[in-house]
Amino acid sequence: EVQLQASGGGLVETGGSLRLSCAFSGFSFDFYALAWFRQAPGKEREPVSCISRSDGSIYYADSVKGRFTISSDNAKNMVYLQMADLKPGDTAVYYCAATPRVALSALTILSSYDYWGQGTLVTVSS
Repeated sequence: EVQLQASGGGLVETGGSLRLSCAFSGFSFDFYALAWFRQAPGKEREPVSCISRSDGSIYYADSVKGRFTISSDNAKNMVYLQMADLKPGDTAVYYCAATPRVALSALTILSSYDYWGQGTLVTVSS
Protein backbone atom coordinates (compact mmCIF):
# COMPACT_ATOMS: atom_id res chain seq x y z
CA GLU A 1 0.00 0.00 0.00
CA VAL A 2 2.57 2.52 1.10
CA GLN A 3 5.23 2.72 -1.55
CA LEU A 4 8.38 4.70 -2.05
CA GLN A 5 10.13 4.69 -5.38
CA ALA A 6 13.65 5.97 -5.78
CA SER A 7 15.07 7.05 -9.09
CA GLY A 8 17.84 9.12 -10.58
CA GLY A 9 20.84 6.91 -10.01
CA GLY A 10 23.38 6.22 -12.68
CA LEU A 11 27.01 6.33 -13.66
CA VAL A 12 28.80 9.63 -13.23
CA GLU A 13 32.37 10.85 -13.25
CA THR A 14 34.18 12.05 -10.17
CA GLY A 15 33.18 15.63 -9.53
CA GLY A 16 29.86 15.26 -11.26
CA SER A 17 26.40 15.95 -9.96
CA LEU A 18 23.27 13.89 -9.72
CA ARG A 19 19.84 14.34 -8.22
CA LEU A 20 17.98 11.46 -6.71
CA SER A 21 14.23 11.56 -6.38
CA CYS A 22 11.85 9.55 -4.27
CA ALA A 23 8.12 9.52 -4.73
CA PHE A 24 5.96 8.21 -1.95
CA SER A 25 2.31 7.23 -2.15
CA GLY A 26 -0.40 5.05 -0.69
CA PHE A 27 -0.38 6.61 2.74
CA SER A 28 -3.03 8.26 4.87
CA PHE A 29 -0.71 9.94 7.33
CA ASP A 30 1.94 12.59 7.36
CA PHE A 31 5.52 11.42 7.46
CA TYR A 32 7.39 12.68 10.46
CA ALA A 33 10.73 12.09 8.84
CA LEU A 34 12.21 11.35 5.45
CA ALA A 35 15.69 10.06 4.83
CA TRP A 36 18.25 8.78 2.40
CA PHE A 37 20.43 5.84 3.33
CA ARG A 38 23.07 4.16 1.25
CA GLN A 39 24.80 0.84 1.23
CA ALA A 40 28.12 0.21 -0.44
CA PRO A 41 29.40 -3.29 -1.18
CA GLY A 42 30.56 -4.99 1.99
CA LYS A 43 29.40 -2.18 4.21
CA GLU A 44 26.49 -1.50 6.53
CA ARG A 45 23.63 0.63 5.37
CA GLU A 46 24.34 4.12 6.60
CA PRO A 47 22.37 7.33 6.88
CA VAL A 48 23.25 9.93 4.29
CA SER A 49 20.74 12.63 5.04
CA CYS A 50 17.57 12.87 7.08
CA ILE A 51 14.97 15.55 7.48
CA SER A 52 12.39 15.94 10.20
CA ARG A 53 9.22 17.44 8.84
CA SER A 54 8.07 18.53 12.27
CA ASP A 55 10.77 21.09 12.87
CA GLY A 56 12.87 20.97 9.73
CA SER A 57 15.89 19.47 11.45
CA ILE A 58 18.34 18.07 8.93
CA TYR A 59 21.14 15.59 9.31
CA TYR A 60 24.01 15.03 6.92
CA ALA A 61 26.67 12.40 7.22
CA ASP A 62 30.06 13.97 7.67
CA SER A 63 31.24 12.36 4.45
CA VAL A 64 28.64 14.21 2.38
CA LYS A 65 28.25 17.43 4.30
CA GLY A 66 28.60 20.42 2.05
CA ARG A 67 28.12 18.33 -1.08
CA PHE A 68 24.66 16.83 -0.70
CA THR A 69 21.38 18.61 -0.09
CA ILE A 70 18.14 17.01 0.99
CA SER A 71 14.82 18.62 0.24
CA SER A 72 11.17 17.69 0.12
CA ASP A 73 8.12 18.81 -1.76
CA ASN A 74 5.13 17.97 0.36
CA ALA A 75 2.61 18.94 -2.31
CA LYS A 76 4.17 16.49 -4.75
CA ASN A 77 4.99 13.85 -2.14
CA MET A 78 8.61 13.88 -3.16
CA VAL A 79 11.95 13.91 -1.42
CA TYR A 80 15.16 14.71 -3.23
CA LEU A 81 18.85 14.32 -2.71
CA GLN A 82 20.95 16.71 -4.73
CA MET A 83 24.48 15.36 -4.92
CA ALA A 84 27.42 17.43 -6.05
CA ASP A 85 31.16 16.88 -6.28
CA LEU A 86 30.61 13.16 -6.33
CA LYS A 87 33.46 10.90 -5.31
CA PRO A 88 34.13 7.20 -5.85
CA GLY A 89 33.36 6.69 -2.16
CA ASP A 90 29.79 7.77 -2.85
CA THR A 91 29.23 4.66 -4.94
CA ALA A 92 26.39 2.76 -3.34
CA VAL A 93 22.77 1.81 -3.61
CA TYR A 94 20.76 4.72 -2.28
CA TYR A 95 17.49 4.10 -0.48
CA CYS A 96 14.83 6.56 0.48
CA ALA A 97 12.87 5.93 3.63
CA ALA A 98 10.00 7.38 5.59
CA THR A 99 8.38 6.98 8.95
CA PRO A 100 5.26 8.47 10.51
CA ARG A 101 6.96 8.84 13.85
CA VAL A 102 10.48 9.07 15.14
CA ALA A 103 12.26 10.74 17.98
CA LEU A 104 14.71 13.34 16.83
CA SER A 105 17.44 11.42 18.60
CA ALA A 106 16.63 8.41 16.44
CA LEU A 107 16.39 10.25 13.15
CA THR A 108 19.45 8.50 11.74
CA ILE A 109 18.62 5.05 13.06
CA LEU A 110 17.86 2.45 10.41
CA SER A 111 15.15 0.75 12.43
CA SER A 112 13.27 4.01 12.88
CA TYR A 113 12.00 3.85 9.33
CA ASP A 114 8.94 1.81 8.47
CA TYR A 115 8.86 2.32 4.72
CA TRP A 116 11.62 1.97 2.17
CA GLY A 117 12.13 2.50 -1.50
CA GLN A 118 13.70 -0.13 -3.70
CA GLY A 119 16.98 1.69 -4.00
CA THR A 120 18.78 3.27 -6.91
CA LEU A 121 22.39 2.61 -7.79
CA VAL A 122 24.87 5.44 -7.96
CA THR A 123 28.26 4.63 -9.42
CA VAL A 124 31.01 7.22 -9.43
CA SER A 125 33.99 6.47 -11.60
CA SER A 126 37.45 7.83 -10.94
